[in-house]
Amino acid sequence: MDSTLDPALDLVIERRIDLPPAPLWACWTRPGLMEQWFCPVPWKMTDIAIDLRPGGHFRGVIRGPAGEAMPNEGCYLEVLTERRLVWTDALAGGYRPRAGAFMTSIISFEPVAGGTLYRAMALHADAETRAKHEAMGFHDGWGTATDQLVALARTL
Repeated sequence: MDSTLDPALDLVIERRIDLPPAPLWACWTRPGLMEQWFCPVPWKMTDIAIDLRPGGHFRGVIRGPAGEAMPNEGCYLEVLTERRLVWTDALAGGYRPRAGAFMTSIISFEPVAGGTLYRAMALHADAETRAKHEAMGFHDGWGTATDQLVALARTL
């Protein structure tokens, strides 16, 4: 799957992390670990269910401090252990189409000297959706979540 960044449509967080891919991957693929880092505190992701295979589903609920609850559902498109994880909310498990697609995500874990080049991309269908995601706080939110990911991965 191509992962060329289109700055007009896509957002990205990229970091060099001084850990191997394995603990980062574990944090992305084990529900109990995802619950600990996925959303910037005080937000959290709960009720996570993962069927980690192409065509498999992911589900979770993002919960806010004031009782907000935003269900999330999608489908894994590509699963390359400890290297690449691709999913979209345009599909449900089994590649079933869903209404109201927001993004496709590509998470890559590239082994490099001294650790991992970690890249989290959010691909959008149009510039308006990209701008909406950026205005929602993509860089701060995904950046903070990445900090939490790294802190948790260090404990594994």
